Amino acid sequence: MQKALIYFGLGTVVSFLINYFFLSSQNVGLDIYYAIAFGSAWAIAYYLDTPDFTLPQKLGLSFVAMGILVLTGTLIFSLELAIPSILKFSTVFVAYYLIASFRGSKSLRK
Repeated sequence: MQKALIYFGLGTVVSFLINYFFLSSQNVGLDIYYAIAFGSAWAIAYYLDTPDFTLPQKLGLSFVAMGILVLTGTLIFSLELAIPSILKFSTVFVAYYLIASFRGSKSLRK
């Protein structure tokens, strides 16, 4: 769990810095929201990267997390601004498992 929190923190900070300095959006709050979506995707993917979770459980928990992101984003901003958080989340989530698939253990934990 501690490493998942580290993944969340690092993913959030790196994503925010890239968005803030290189993409120069006008809304810092939105940059923070997208960074949290990015960081949470890395953290949740890492946390679920164990044989304890079945594939349906992993998919279900990732959909729950995306639902929470959309609900939060819709309440704070609007639905149109919340949708890109799902794209960021799902892209990172899939990338994590794609990278893991190239390893012999099929996991990035070991």
